[in-house]
Parts: sequence; structure tokens; C-alpha cells
Amino acid sequence: MKKSILLVCSMALAIGFTSCEGKAVDKVKAENVEAAAVRDANADKFAEMKFEEKTFDFGKIERGQKQEHTFKFTNTGDVPLIVSKVKSSCGCTVPEKPTEPIQPGKEGEIKVTYNGSGKGQVTKTITITANTESGTERVSIRAFVEVPSVTETTTER
Repeated sequence: MKKSILLVCSMALAIGFTSCEGKAVDKVKAENVEAAAVRDANADKFAEMKFEEKTFDFGKIERGQKQEHTFKFTNTGDVPLIVSKVKSSCGCTVPEKPTEPIQPGKEGEIKVTYNGSGKGQVTKTITITANTESGTERVSIRAFVEVPSVTETTTER
């Protein structure tokens, strides 16, 4: 008796779960299917950043002397380049990321401002997060920061 009651309850639950009012297929939007197909077709394609230069040297500069340089690049990939983040290795260097996607074959820029802090040879790395195959690209700036000697500072006053 217990077995038959259990069997009837199991069958009722199975029928209840499988007979939903709308079918999932009816709820799928055609434009979403098309967008997913395009996305999947491009899953193995990437943007590519081809830089004119990956390192820039400001040479000798005085401490505190603000410097700027613009790294220019071309998207040589197959899809629009989207730069999601640009980060410096130090707070003394401020990079500016492109705000719009860079289409294949088009050029873009990343402007970097360095405040001239530190002393001696300095190197700062800028890490770019984008939809490239590796996911990150790097460029760097260098400078030799000269600090005025104490006698130069007192004689200038």
C-alpha cells in the first residue's frame, strides 16, 4: 500500500513539473539569438594594439618638472579594440585611456603624464587592459631625474 501511494505521488509530481504553461522556446527572443551567434562567431577574433613605440625616454629632467607623452597605436586586429582600464605602476604617473572603441585599422592614443618625482633613473610601467588576445599590454616611460644640489638651491634665492 505504501509503495503504491508513493508511486502515485511520484507520478503526480513528475507530471506537474513537466507540464508548465509556456514553453521556454516561446520565450526566446530572435534578436538575442542573432546577437549570440555573432558573438560566438567572433569568439576567436581579437583586437591587437600595434604601438609606434612601447618605451619612451624623457632623458634628463629636473625634479618636479612635469612631463607628458602620448603613446600612439593602431588596432591591427579583427574586432573593435575596447580599452577597459589603464593603470600606472606609481601614483606619480597618470595615464588617460581612450573613451571610445578603436575600430580595426584605426589609430588611438594613451596620454601619460609624469610629475617628475623621484631621483636618478626612474622607470614607470603603464598596464593596459583590453580585449586583446593576452588581455593586457604594457608600455613604459623613463627619465633621469636630477635633484638640484643644496648649493644651487641657496645661490638661486
